[in-house]
Order: sequence, then structure tokens, then C-alpha cells
Amino acid sequence: MATFWFSPPVFVKTELVGVSYGCKNVRGAAEQLLKWTKRGPKWHRASALCLQALGGEEVDLKEVRKDLEAAAEEEGVLWP
Repeated sequence: MATFWFSPPVFVKTELVGVSYGCKNVRGAAEQLLKWTKRGPKWHRASALCLQALGGEEVDLKEVRKDLEAAAEEEGVLWP
């Protein structure tokens, strides 16, 4: 199964204080999204794109990255 890389990474806060995770592919994005609790519209959009990509559908990786960043901001975990 493909990983689908994007650049630059989206840095998000982790459960460890002061530690961030540089998300740079669809699989990592999906794993981070599953950890979050605020599942608003931006989360749903990012999750849907990740599922489409992991399911073999063609997606714009720039869109995945942009939507992950928006979802991270919505969740309050976007690393400055």
C-alpha cells in the first residue's frame, strides 16, 4: 500500500509536552486524525481525503496537506 508523501510537513503537538510530530504523508495524517477529539467539519474533510487516498483513489496531496493543517488548527494542535 502506498504512503503518499507531501511537503512541507504539518507539525502537530503530541501527547508529550513540548514534543511535536512532523506529519509528511497520508498514513501519518490518518493516524494523527484518529487521535483527535474535536471532530468538526475540517476534521471530517481531512479524514475523508485520507481514506480516499488510502483506498486507492486519486487525491491531490496538496489538498490533503492543506486540510490536515486546517483540522490541526481546529483541534488546537497545530505546532507554531
